[in-house]
Amino acid sequence: MARRWLLTLILLVVAIVAAVTGRTVLFVIMVLFALAASPLAFPTSIPAAEAQARSAADGKPIVYWRPGCPFCLRLRTTLAFQSRRLHWVDIWKDPAAAAAVRAVADGNETVPTVILRGEPHVNPNPTWLRAAIRAR
Repeated sequence: MARRWLLTLILLVVAIVAAVTGRTVLFVIMVLFALAASPLAFPTSIPAAEAQARSAADGKPIVYWRPGCPFCLRLRTTLAFQSRRLHWVDIWKDPAAAAAVRAVADGNETVPTVILRGEPHVNPNPTWLRAAIRAR
């Protein structure tokens, strides 16, 4: 649980140091980075088993992600409001999710990994995924 928040905490410490030393611009930048890196920037994560069951029922894609991942953040911001059309699973919160990613990513925990129509896509192009979700 702590490692999910580690990057956010480090960025907030840097922001506090910047504020104390009078570097207002750096303070604002570090706070924004901390918010972007936090788990709060993503929709609520659900367990892998629940995501798989929901996806089988409603056909929505599954996104395996982890906090602090810049590629996950890029995917999340590109999808914007469409991100609610996916099931989000934090691999640091659910060991079964990490195992599912390793199974399709050559033993690596490469995120984001998206399961779309039963096919895994490791670190897909966010624009492509947005178009694929719209076409669904």
